[in-house]
Amino acid sequence: MVLHRQMIFWSAALVAAVLLLYLFSGILLPFVAGFAIAYFLDPLADWLERLGLSRLLATLTILLLFVLILVVLALSLLPTLSGQLSSLAERLPDYARALSNLYQSNAPLWLKDLFDVSDQNLSRNLSDVATKGAGWVGTILSSLWTGGLAVINVVSLLVITPIVVFYMLNDWDRMVGMIDDALPRSQLETIRGLAREMDTAVAGFIRGQGTVCLILGSFYAIALTLVGLNFGLLIGLTAGVLSFIPYVGTITGFLMSIGMALVQFWPDWTMVLIVLAVFVFGQFVEGNFLQPLLVGDRVGLHPVWLMFALFAFGYLFGFAGLLLAVPLAACVGVLVRFAVRRYKESPLFLGESAAAPPLLAEDPAPAISEMQRGGPPAPARDEVAGP
Repeated sequence: MVLHRQMIFWSAALVAAVLLLYLFSGILLPFVAGFAIAYFLDPLADWLERLGLSRLLATLTILLLFVLILVVLALSLLPTLSGQLSSLAERLPDYARALSNLYQSNAPLWLKDLFDVSDQNLSRNLSDVATKGAGWVGTILSSLWTGGLAVINVVSLLVITPIVVFYMLNDWDRMVGMIDDALPRSQLETIRGLAREMDTAVAGFIRGQGTVCLILGSFYAIALTLVGLNFGLLIGLTAGVLSFIPYVGTITGFLMSIGMALVQFWPDWTMVLIVLAVFVFGQFVEGNFLQPLLVGDRVGLHPVWLMFALFAFGYLFGFAGLLLAVPLAACVGVLVRFAVRRYKESPLFLGESAAAPPLLAEDPAPAISEMQRGGPPAPARDEVAGP
């Protein structure tokens, strides 16, 4: 009976949480972004505390440096990026026609038999599609600045997000301690164990995959720009940002850069191969060094499940849903694995009436989250667990 009531309570809490997220999806973005940034920067705050700074001073130092870096990057990159984006939208139809002409004049016959592009209308259709695509992108971009709610979101990102980051980062350990203090004592170790697994999975994506995206985006942008590829900065940063979706960032950046290289450098195959080598090298470094070192298998999500979560949450909650998708999917994955373990240790699976063994190893020590390990000891009453 107790287990039945608990299942009803947590199911109702989950439904209520999803409903609230859906109802307030229009204003979630600055708060979700602030929470994610605070979670990303919390280990740095703990490190500054170990150096002797108070939590408040460490938070102020991190926030000021973070805002300063964002301002410098915005002033240095935004004019170039906006110019490249505008120019790309204008030239997209011409690039589509140029690629079609290259295909018609250089593709082997067997490939033309498979993909017949001899119809002259195809070039015009590609141009029309590119023109409509450019117009769609332009409409979306203009709506960001003219739409009422969109303007509120942009302003809130610039104003509310830093405030959320400050309070979340300053009060992080205290909030986690309060949550831990409110946990039911009979299920304390089980919940702490699940919280540790969730913290490891979420940290693996937000900190690990976030760092991978920053490194890849910087590398692609710098390398493609040095090679002399048109719109190299825009293509490289786009590939890096989209790298948090498995394969999407790599495929998008690869197709955009190779297509641009063919239009720009043809018939110089050397430059096309150099652009190809940039992506081959980037993928080699990511697959053999960055992913194993920074992410590993901590996220614990299959790429298909990850892509489904991103598309589903993005469809339901917009851009805020993209930020929430992987952390929530990782937490759901932890709960599903826990449920599977419990099922396999139950009489329903074993076919015997013996009591199931403990699901998690007894750990008398408090569950300290990954982001707090090595930090100053908390009072005994406020033992903490990962978020």
